[in-house]
Amino acid sequence: MNAPTHFNPLARTLHWTMAAMIVAMLFVGVAMVASISQREWLIALHRPLGIAILLLALLRLGNRLRHAPPPLPADLPRWQALAAHASHWLLYALMLAMPLLGWAMLSAGGFPVQMTPALQLPPIAPRDPLLYAGLRSAHGWLAYALFAIVLAHLSAALLHAWVRRDGVFPSMARGARRPATEETPLE
Repeated sequence: MNAPTHFNPLARTLHWTMAAMIVAMLFVGVAMVASISQREWLIALHRPLGIAILLLALLRLGNRLRHAPPPLPADLPRWQALAAHASHWLLYALMLAMPLLGWAMLSAGGFPVQMTPALQLPPIAPRDPLLYAGLRSAHGWLAYALFAIVLAHLSAALLHAWVRRDGVFPSMARGARRPATEETPLE
């Protein structure tokens, strides 16, 4: 069986959808810290967006485990291939950890995780002010780490697209081209 040359359609859809959501989430998080007057509606947006990212990350991880991604170019230096694999798995870990940390932080602080007016998530951590403080600090530091990894991932993608032109970027940007078929002439 030949190795795939492109990510499958679900992987591409989830990748670009989640990229937009994660970038939006990072800016919402910064705005929440910087603005008191806008804080309430930003929090109302931040919580359901975080849970949506968690659910999509689980779906994406399942898809990734079921469908092998296309191989990296054979001429890619070994250290770059290792860095690519490590950064991808680190992104998965952060996409799962960040929403869970936020949810646990709110649970420890005694704050409800309100998704909609009718839907409130149950607490996942005991109410404890010290635990809340520790989780809040971890959530903030991991947000910086996520921002740094996203920038590194974007830089690598642009390097592949504009400098190396080795097919890595198109493998996520679009599907494989279909082979030309011969049309049967009408009689």
